[in-house]
Amino acid sequence: MKFIQAYKMAIKSIVSNKVRSFLTMLGVIIGVGSVIIAVGVAQGSTASITNSLSGLGSNLININITGRGSNRNVTYAELKKFQSDNSGIIANIAPQATSKSTVKVENLSRDTSLLGTSPEYADINSTTVQEGRFLIQLDIDYNQKIAVIGTAVANDIFKGQSPIGKIMKISGQQFKVVGVLTQTADGVDSSTDDRVIIPISVATKLSKSAVIKSFSAQATSADSVNKSVTILTTFLTKIYKSDSAFRVTNMAAVLSSLNSITSTLTVVLAGIASISLVVGGIGIMNIMLVSVTERTREIGVRKAIGAKKRNILTQFLIEALVVTGLGGIMGIIVGVCTIKFVIGGLKIVPEVYSITWILLSFGISLLIGVVFGMYPANKAANLNPIDALAYE
Repeated sequence: MKFIQAYKMAIKSIVSNKVRSFLTMLGVIIGVGSVIIAVGVAQGSTASITNSLSGLGSNLININITGRGSNRNVTYAELKKFQSDNSGIIANIAPQATSKSTVKVENLSRDTSLLGTSPEYADINSTTVQEGRFLIQLDIDYNQKIAVIGTAVANDIFKGQSPIGKIMKISGQQFKVVGVLTQTADGVDSSTDDRVIIPISVATKLSKSAVIKSFSAQATSADSVNKSVTILTTFLTKIYKSDSAFRVTNMAAVLSSLNSITSTLTVVLAGIASISLVVGGIGIMNIMLVSVTERTREIGVRKAIGAKKRNILTQFLIEALVVTGLGGIMGIIVGVCTIKFVIGGLKIVPEVYSITWILLSFGISLLIGVVFGMYPANKAANLNPIDALAYE
């Protein structure tokens, strides 16, 4: 019997039992769709985080200071001199002294985060203002009591009025508002919009707790990051007498670690989703076993008129492959549409379609058809013609 004839007979058998065929496909549809969706969510999440980190630049270096092993703190003057001495390797450096403070305007007050830093902070961290200006070097040099505030602070204590040029009190001292930061997190509490930025030289005098506990550095290029880390480590070790008193991280290393973690996560999620493909394969085997039982007399007639074992085996394997193949195609459609209209439409994560995983899941669905269709097909092919003809 030719392959085309076996294919036509398999299709006829599937079409004659539409509901049963669809229910058989359902496990494969869910399995393939689940794999595509799981991988899409994992890779979309990775893309979102990677884009955010990449926006800061692969040449960004962050230093967090714990201060263990030393009784003193690094100063802004030391950081400036260090950057100036190594300007060929380190383009910018920005200290960060954070503390909690209460800001007041007339009879309105608000507890917020206070950040003391320098003008370089805006360049390194891509920080912009939507009104007014950011810090300038003169503010640092002359200890100017000026403030750049987030939109959450502006909305709360200035009640919709422009705060530029107005006076606010921070820890009992008067500060002039010169800028409003560009809103980044819907202007809500406990976000990047809920903060006040002042000159580092003023912050360290305003509060004893406002010491430089971290700073950001920007290498002149991605190629000079490793050298920058080395000289930063040497510089800080001399100050703190121990390399355990601080932690240096760079975005290139973070992105590399992130990609490694998310690749593993993608495989794990896809593996979990693939379990439903195995369940679908078991369903296919069960349905085909029922089909063999129902068609015992038909198989007996065909064998009696000359059909060989391989002909029967081929027909049932084709049926299994067609069912899983159609289920795989429908699963791909379900997965892609879910990513497009649900995940992408609701902007949960960016839309990502992995062609590799789409083809892999479809290939696995066909493999499932062969593996789980083999036993029923073999059982049908091995039926004794006389017993099959006598079966009621």
